[in-house]
Amino acid sequence: MLNALTIDVEDYYQVSAFEADIPRDHWEHYESRVVANTRRILRLLEARQISATFYILGWVAERFPQLVRDIHEAGHEIGSHSYWHRLIYQLSPKEFRQDLIRSRDVLEQIIGQPVKTFRAPSFSVTKQSLWAIEILIEEGFTSDSSIFPIHHDRYGIPDAPRHLHRLDASGGALWEFPPTSARLAGMNLPVSGGGYFRLYPLSLTVHALRTINCHSRRPFMFYVHPWEFDPEQPRLSAGAWLSRRRHYLNLRSTERKFCGLLSAFSFGRLCDCIAAAAPHQPAAGSLV
Repeated sequence: MLNALTIDVEDYYQVSAFEADIPRDHWEHYESRVVANTRRILRLLEARQISATFYILGWVAERFPQLVRDIHEAGHEIGSHSYWHRLIYQLSPKEFRQDLIRSRDVLEQIIGQPVKTFRAPSFSVTKQSLWAIEILIEEGFTSDSSIFPIHHDRYGIPDAPRHLHRLDASGGALWEFPPTSARLAGMNLPVSGGGYFRLYPLSLTVHALRTINCHSRRPFMFYVHPWEFDPEQPRLSAGAWLSRRRHYLNLRSTERKFCGLLSAFSFGRLCDCIAAAAPHQPAAGSLV
C-alpha cells in the first residue's frame, strides 16, 4: 500500500514555538541551515528511489529558489506551507488569503507549474479556522494536510476524521489527508512524524503504522522537518522550556529511525497516494 511521505521545509528558527521570541523581521539575522538539511533528505530519498511531497515555506523558496527547482526536478511534489509560517487561527480570512497567494505565486514562478496542495503551519486549521478550507478551494487547491485529529495545546480537532477523506465547501471540495493517528484507549494517538516520531521507539511507530495499513486497509501520512535531521543546529534560548525540550528531543536518532521507516513501508507523493486510494474512500463530508 502506498503511503504519503511529506517534508515541511522550514528552518530551525522559524517554528511556531519560537515565534514570540524571534520576530519574522529578524529571520535574516540567523544562520540558515535549511538548504543543507533538505539536501540531506533528498539524498536519502534518491538512494531509495522514493518520491515525496515537499511543503515549502514561501519565505524560504524566495531566498533559495534553486533548492525548490532541485526538489521539483527530482520528481517530488511541491506544496505550499504558507509564506510567513503564521498560525491560521491568528489570521483574518483576508490575511490568510494574501499569505496563501503570495506563497503559491513564489513557488509557481520557480517551478513553472501549478501548486495544488497546502499544509498549514503547525496544523493550525482548527474548528475556529475551518473557513481556510473554503479559501483553499476558491484559490484552486485540491488537497490539504492541515487538520490533526488529536488533542494538543496548539492545534487539533480531536473528532475530525482520521483518514483520507474529501471535504465539501460552498465552492467545491478538496481532499483532506490528516496526519495519522492510532486509536488507543478511546483516544487518538499521533504516530505520523515530527516530535512524536523522535519520542517513540521506532518499533512502536512501525507497529502502529503497519496496523493502519494491514488491519484498517488504509494509507497513512507521515511528515518530518529538515531541522530534525540536524543535531548540530544552534541551541536557541527562545520559547518556553517545554517547547525547547520538544524541539531538541532525540535529534541525533532522527536519520537512523527515518531510514528504518523508509525500509519498512512503501512511500510516495501525496498526490499519488490520493490517486491510488481515492476510489476506496467515503463520500465527501461537509465542513458544517
